[in-house]
Amino acid sequence: MDLTRRTLLNSVALATGALAAPPAFELEEATVADLQKRMTAGSLTAHALTGRYLDRIAAIDKRGPALNTVIELNPDAPSIAAALDAERKAKGPRGPLHGIPVLIKDNIDTADRMMTTAGSLALLGSIAAQDSIVAERLRAAGAVILGKTNLSEWANFRSSHSTSGWSGRGGLTRNPYALDRNACGSSSGSGAAVSANLCALAIGTETDGSIVCPASTNGVVGIKPTLGLIPATGIIPIAHSQDTAGPMARTVADAAILLGALTGADYTKSLDPNGLRGARIGVARDKFFGFSEETDRVMEAAIAEMKRQGAEIVDPADIPTAGKFDDSESEVLSYEFKNDLNLYLGALGPKAPVHSLADVIAFNESHRDREMPYFGQDLMIKAQARGPLTSKEYLDALEKDHRLSRTEGIDAVMSKHRLDALVAPTAGPAWCTDLINGDHDPGGSSTPAAVAGYPNINVPAGYAFGLPVGISFFGAANSEALLIKLAYAFEQATRHRRAPKFLPRIS
Repeated sequence: MDLTRRTLLNSVALATGALAAPPAFELEEATVADLQKRMTAGSLTAHALTGRYLDRIAAIDKRGPALNTVIELNPDAPSIAAALDAERKAKGPRGPLHGIPVLIKDNIDTADRMMTTAGSLALLGSIAAQDSIVAERLRAAGAVILGKTNLSEWANFRSSHSTSGWSGRGGLTRNPYALDRNACGSSSGSGAAVSANLCALAIGTETDGSIVCPASTNGVVGIKPTLGLIPATGIIPIAHSQDTAGPMARTVADAAILLGALTGADYTKSLDPNGLRGARIGVARDKFFGFSEETDRVMEAAIAEMKRQGAEIVDPADIPTAGKFDDSESEVLSYEFKNDLNLYLGALGPKAPVHSLADVIAFNESHRDREMPYFGQDLMIKAQARGPLTSKEYLDALEKDHRLSRTEGIDAVMSKHRLDALVAPTAGPAWCTDLINGDHDPGGSSTPAAVAGYPNINVPAGYAFGLPVGISFFGAANSEALLIKLAYAFEQATRHRRAPKFLPRIS
């Protein structure tokens, strides 16, 4: 791949530790409530707010530390913000997101002048005919869609040896805490952007870990909601049995506001600082502890703090089936990826550059120098060989997934111990990015909730050598309100979130 002069200079600076500190930002760590208060008082407008985030993106995403989180900016964002200012003046705000800039992942359709590509050069020029439901609801709430974020290409369903946060279109997203560390995937750009204060809020998507892992490694809050709570219409898919969009924010309160806009519910009612008092919380240890001493240290401190806040801790409260449905999950995702992607691409119309998974595979082969300089497409090739969703192998794997993750898994342990929620480490500290060998993520706990289609919330829980470590609160289907209550109380008691410093490396 060709290196521009700027990229080369940034690479040299990264290697020598010579990157200058980013300029001070007056809106650093500003919450939705902070921004609304200023707009209500007249000291800030949505147009000015949008401009300041655009300046911030220019200063540190494209220059300086060059985080590379934003894959495309919305050219209409300033005019949309100005129109929302006029509406506020004439009618008042629509709600808490009125005039708030939001970045969304580049696998979410927007019927505007931005492309939707899942980070792939195969979809360059593809502009959606209509908004996804996510984009439609953001616009209805008065949010300003600022742009689209980089991601692991095809939401990290291309290669079993991939590097998270890299796409052929967008290149590599860097972790703002240490630029040589990985931002995790596939919502790497969304997690890193909101952490670095490039936007007020962001939207990610998850099939298994792609919201909660980048939330953990980038030190932010991420909510992976119950499957179907947010319709997936207009999102480039992996698998309909697990795919969902979800909010990413610097605080639980902001994530709750964003989730409310996407669902129509009011989750701010759950923001109780005493929410841990009397709650029964189980610690899922087996399979999720022991992969990192530093992560375990952070978790033990988090458990102790929950006890101090009045929670009843059941320890251990292991998921009896953990680790027993990894193979069936892979089967289901492989079958559904071919089916679901073909449906999405087939609906794009005759002007679309590709119309099927087979077309994408062929495109990657013919553009190997740009699309596959580091890793291949074995997952896509495997999926292409799958049969229809009526296949016995698929149906058996799906039944196994649901039984082991739900009935005999999360539901069983929660019923046995009468739990309100389970907790586990979301992931370990961010690993060093390695484009040659791919990811070497040591462990995490996202799979049970992801396969079950149950909600999962990551909250910053502490640091290991200056790198964020998150805790996951997960539980029964449609328990978002309860999980937000617990997560908010933990956040308010600990206040672990610290803005990143864009260090070249952890010394």
